[in-house]
Amino acid sequence: MFFAIATNILVTAMLLTGGSAVISDLTGMHTVAACFLLPVGVVVYTLFGGIKATFLTDYAHTIAIIVIILTFAFTTYATDPILGSPNKVWELVTEAAARHPISGNAEGSYLTMNSRSGGIFFVINIVGNFGTVFLDNGYWNKAIASSPASALPGYILGGLAWFAVPWLISTTMGLACIALETNPAFPTYPERLTSAQVSAGLVLPNAAVAMMGKGGAVAALIMVFMAVTSASSAEFIAVSSIFSYDIYKGYINPNASGKRIIYTSHASVIVFAFIMSGFSTGLYYADISMGYLYEIMGIIISAAVFPSAMTLLTDKQNAQAAIWSPILGTGFAIMSWLVCTKKKFGSITVDNTFEDDAMLTGNVVALLSPLIFSPVLTYAFGPQNFDWEILKTIKRVDESEEIAEATEPALDDDEMQPVKSRLSVAAHEIYESKHEVAAREEEALLKRASTIAGYTCLFMAISLLVVWPMPMYGSKYVFSKKFFTGWVTVGIIWIFFSAFVVIIYPLWEGRHSLYTTSRGIYWDLTGQTYKLREWQEGHPEELHVVQSQVSAEIARDRNGRTVDEALFEAESEEKI
Repeated sequence: MFFAIATNILVTAMLLTGGSAVISDLTGMHTVAACFLLPVGVVVYTLFGGIKATFLTDYAHTIAIIVIILTFAFTTYATDPILGSPNKVWELVTEAAARHPISGNAEGSYLTMNSRSGGIFFVINIVGNFGTVFLDNGYWNKAIASSPASALPGYILGGLAWFAVPWLISTTMGLACIALETNPAFPTYPERLTSAQVSAGLVLPNAAVAMMGKGGAVAALIMVFMAVTSASSAEFIAVSSIFSYDIYKGYINPNASGKRIIYTSHASVIVFAFIMSGFSTGLYYADISMGYLYEIMGIIISAAVFPSAMTLLTDKQNAQAAIWSPILGTGFAIMSWLVCTKKKFGSITVDNTFEDDAMLTGNVVALLSPLIFSPVLTYAFGPQNFDWEILKTIKRVDESEEIAEATEPALDDDEMQPVKSRLSVAAHEIYESKHEVAAREEEALLKRASTIAGYTCLFMAISLLVVWPMPMYGSKYVFSKKFFTGWVTVGIIWIFFSAFVVIIYPLWEGRHSLYTTSRGIYWDLTGQTYKLREWQEGHPEELHVVQSQVSAEIARDRNGRTVDEALFEAESEEKI
């Protein structure tokens, strides 16, 4: 739980520090004001919409981000009077490398995969993102909220769609920034961007302004705002679920009703937003940038990756290993990071701890040390031999209050009471047996999905982490004009695939729900609410709030009868 909250804190801090720095750079707003104002809108729609709001805003904001990325790409490689083609970008970037060669890069070039700093960042990036994927409760919330049938293809397609975003935007705006730094239109001309400005995330907005003027500034501002608010919403929901269910219900009020948990969740969102605004302000005054937080993230959280994975994948790891391995791993990681800083750079300062070698050491120790601690502690204290059947005893939160409100006036209190009789007991047993069959079918589906996910993960990891980058790194290849043109072309094609996956395909996949919702809204607005009520009573399986508890208590058949009524009629017919 600590590492999950730490992940949410670090990710939110990165969003606020990076977003506020960009907004301040583009608009002149004070960074502290941006730190406090950015979360306001997020808190409002998160409180009213919950995880549904994050889904909807994710979709809407992603559309805007994809459109802006395409605008930047086509401006850079097709329409800009100074750049305007991949060939021209290649020429200007090559000239920039001749003026300012990069130490540790093949031939000092920007257009190569052979880079010492790039290789170190490659490792740090993998370690840190292991931590965010395994420990960020936002991923777990969305996975649990999804059906088993849609979660696997959703995450695979989402991963493939996501890859083009950082690839194309970094290639496009990073190289455009380098190519235009000698142009009078560049915001910091005649000076180049400093390392601190680069670490703060100011490459994209400066490149956008240099290419497109005020239009570029507006586009960059919208893009950053969309990304920050969408991601922040997921982090707020993640923290609220941890506090509400794991802390409040787990330790403070185990008998809390669903309504009480909702109130607690709302309060935690507001409190967390204020705390993170203050924390981000402190980071600003301490000169801690988004880049620094990104690289230190793995040191703080990634020691929990292996123990968390083993908690799900094996019944042998015991509680001592699960608890102490992350703690020991984080302690050793911080120690290694600071010792390396002191030995290599002479003193421990913010700048020295941000050096590549120090960050690399801490991140690697964080991820790999639990591979030693966890087995040792497991065998020292004995295997857990955890009984997975215990998980089936987890109870849902009592939603009776919300159901009563949601179904009123369609149902009165008497109708909401579970029916108790000899026949209802028998019916309940039949109902439970059907659920057991459904559970077995779902388990088979999940096992098949797990196999597919494993092979897909292995294939993608080998392809994207070994087959593609390693030969280019080892060969010290510097991009030619033709190769760079092909590189850009593939990136643009891939971003169109991303646009299809995240913009068009969800509309097609959700067409039935969109139609049903639109029809219900139309009926409600035109005074035909009775039709909506009739449809709701006839299709309880499509209503989450009804399906979650009412079906477990009164289990109506197609004609709206209770199970008792249906069985009584069946027995009467048999006697006749």
